[in-house]
Amino acid sequence: MEIRYLIIILICLIIAVAIVRSKKKDFKLEANKLIMLLGGKNNIIDYQFNKSRFIVNLNDVSKANKEGIQKMGAQGIVEIENQLKIILGKDAKQLKKYINELK
Repeated sequence: MEIRYLIIILICLIIAVAIVRSKKKDFKLEANKLIMLLGGKNNIIDYQFNKSRFIVNLNDVSKANKEGIQKMGAQGIVEIENQLKIILGKDAKQLKKYINELK
């Protein structure tokens, strides 16, 4: 009887670990996707991170897919001339690390 309970608990733990791992974001993939949505590496003049915001100056802001960036999880986007201020929230720090490596 006790063995059955141990097996059930073990199976529940395995399922819980699998769920947690599947929900974990792959920030390298997210950074690549964000760069592509901004029109590619060549469209990015410079960028900076400010807490939860990613501020990027672009050669041609019309190449940026703002709707795609929103769908990716951005909480907001502000466009001023050739600059986009993208509010990323808590993921900004992780993305900063990977975008610095890619650029």
